[in-house]
Amino acid sequence: MAAAAVVLSFGLHWLLPVVPVMSFAVVLGILAANVPPTAAVIGGPARPGLDFCARTLMRAGIVLLGARLALSDLVELGWFALVLVVLVLLLAFAGTYLLARWHRLPGDQPVLLAAGFAICGASAIGAIAAARGSRAQDSLMPVALVTLCGTLAIGVLPAVMAVTGMPAEVFGFWAGASVHDVGQVVATAQSAGAAALTIAVVVKLARVVMLAPLAAGVAVHRRRTAKARPDEGVGSEGADAPRKQPPVVPLFVLGFLALVLLRSTGWLPQPVLDGTALVQEILLAAALFGLGSAVRVRELLRSSLPAISTALLSWLLIAGLGLGAAWLAMAAG
Repeated sequence: MAAAAVVLSFGLHWLLPVVPVMSFAVVLGILAANVPPTAAVIGGPARPGLDFCARTLMRAGIVLLGARLALSDLVELGWFALVLVVLVLLLAFAGTYLLARWHRLPGDQPVLLAAGFAICGASAIGAIAAARGSRAQDSLMPVALVTLCGTLAIGVLPAVMAVTGMPAEVFGFWAGASVHDVGQVVATAQSAGAAALTIAVVVKLARVVMLAPLAAGVAVHRRRTAKARPDEGVGSEGADAPRKQPPVVPLFVLGFLALVLLRSTGWLPQPVLDGTALVQEILLAAALFGLGSAVRVRELLRSSLPAISTALLSWLLIAGLGLGAAWLAMAAG
């Protein structure tokens, strides 16, 4: 089912290139989970396979994401621009987390929403969820909302550029600093030409590389919290079976860093990089179909207003921060 959804997602993307493959995959998963002919299969015999996609294929896709980033790209961006990107990321993460706590979102949704909006969309949600040992249920709402807002940015940001007459370089930096998923960044920035797209991708990958230290930090915080409150996070077996703690740095995050270093050596030829990018997109599309297939719209709507409010406010926050950073970067030359 996931393979069929991936093929269909690529076909829909070919017909409508402005919408990324992964956005189609999430929507197809949600539709399949809530339409009677397929809902029974997805909730029954297909569930183990779809859970495998959502968990294992997501982690494999994050590892391959490292092949998109070379450290030389970050050097070319310049230290001042890098500082601005990191500041935007940290402020967006903290702001989204506080907004989610203010809206009293349950479980790990605050930190997962913060990761998704500040770093790299659904990939970051999957990485941080693994680092925290989060429940699968806590990832569903953040993935749906980060996909919705990222897709919304594809239409809104180019419209703002057209109305304001924004320079292409500023727009590229803005898109890279404020749009969530890599595919959504490409879809947004390419509307302003090659120069904007190049800047947007480099700025976006500078955000992506922050996934590793943030995942490690989240895991360390989780372990310290568990030691301070040993009764927290009781497993399904009962009070005598405390939840197993996740590693400080998940193995797939180490794999992501290893591929970043390998790409930075220049040893990987372009055909290998192109093939890796395609495989990564396939894996993440299958993972997002798996995640989307766990969403039950009726249950989502019952408790969605606080989460939607958090997501929209966070989207405005990171868009404002990214735009300010873009103009500062241009002013600094």
